[in-house]
Amino acid sequence: MSKRNELQQYMNDNGVQTLIHYPIPPHKQNAYKEFNTLSFPITEQIHDEALSLPLSPVMSDEEIQLVIKIINQFND
Repeated sequence: MSKRNELQQYMNDNGVQTLIHYPIPPHKQNAYKEFNTLSFPITEQIHDEALSLPLSPVMSDEEIQLVIKIINQFND
């Protein structure tokens, strides 16, 4: 079972911004109307579980370690 929403809230509560980059699975988007009625279970599962973490070449080692620490403490 996905805990994406809980993790996202936890990260936010700890000062780490996350995003759900793809709120609509690709095959359900208007650009792929011919596929809208199809089911792709793995794609749909990934869509429901993926969470984008901070990623930037300008993040310091300390910022990276903080993100890692916060994630590792989730549900401890």
